[in-house]
Amino acid sequence: MRMRGAALAAIAAAAALAPVAAAAPAQPEQRGREVTALSRNLYVGFDVTTVLGATTPAEFVARATQGWLSIVASDPESRAEAWADEISATRPDVVGLQEAALFRIDAPADGPVTPAEEVRFDYVALLLDALDRRGLSYDVATSLEGSDIEVPTALGFDVRLTDRVVLLVRADAHGGKLRVLRSEAQPFATNLSVPTMFGQIEITRGWVSADVRLRGRTFRVVNTHLEPFSTPVQVAQAQELLTGPLAPGRPALALGDFNSGPGRPTPVYGMLLGAGFADAAANAGLTCCHADDLRNPTPAFTQRIDLVLARGGFTPLRAEVVGDEQAVRDALGLWPSDHGGPVATLRLPHPRR
Repeated sequence: MRMRGAALAAIAAAAALAPVAAAAPAQPEQRGREVTALSRNLYVGFDVTTVLGATTPAEFVARATQGWLSIVASDPESRAEAWADEISATRPDVVGLQEAALFRIDAPADGPVTPAEEVRFDYVALLLDALDRRGLSYDVATSLEGSDIEVPTALGFDVRLTDRVVLLVRADAHGGKLRVLRSEAQPFATNLSVPTMFGQIEITRGWVSADVRLRGRTFRVVNTHLEPFSTPVQVAQAQELLTGPLAPGRPALALGDFNSGPGRPTPVYGMLLGAGFADAAANAGLTCCHADDLRNPTPAFTQRIDLVLARGGFTPLRAEVVGDEQAVRDALGLWPSDHGGPVATLRLPHPRR
């Protein structure tokens, strides 16, 4: 992520690596011993860094207003239909969502004095409704609210953004045999503090996790979105994961926009591999990033920072990236997100005796 929704926090006060070879489709008797995971950054809808350079209140309001117009132009409702099509085509058992934004508005524009409560776009609700229309049942296993910011616009109302990371679990997966045993959500203790014309603002990020059981195997699934603009903060957040929900001792899947990957000049990807994780979508393709307005005519991915990682006896079988399908771009007139989403299918660890 190149400073999407979390960067709005700076505005608030103003008003073991192994290549994954292609595998043959699983036979029916094998599918029960597999799990499929998707990591999907939904994209808030505009590049908030364009607002951060404002030097006067009037300029700030003007840029915030243009930001809201860009969010509306990104057409979240239609994009949600595309997200649901991706899930319908790949049928993941677990889905990690990042930038799962909730936008609310209120009038008159008074900044955070009166909290906005009128829902304008709820990306999670839009996705779940679209999945329901396709006959697919997914439940929110756990969700974390990060930065929660309300700003005035020149349109006569405030806009409030709540940034979220969310973990979905397919309710009917494996005949209902996929069960959530325990879930948790925590903000990071270390977050980026941004200097702005309005003072220092902390950008709150965190993680969600669920312990799930499938056919005698119990494993943990963790979803996160790490800080892109400070390597020391990103490393500290990754270390919190490795000493917290991703501590050794249990099989685990780690999903997320890590803002780190092969060829990316931050050490977090190497830290995760050094902690015993394998890159389950290593050969699936690049994941970032389309243009801010999502209207680049052809795919524009140049790096891979969205990951599905596995540790503890999982065997990667096959993987792909969604979100770079030209036919979808041509039909919608824009891409579903600025990121692509890695989808990986893995054989479950052997059950403990």
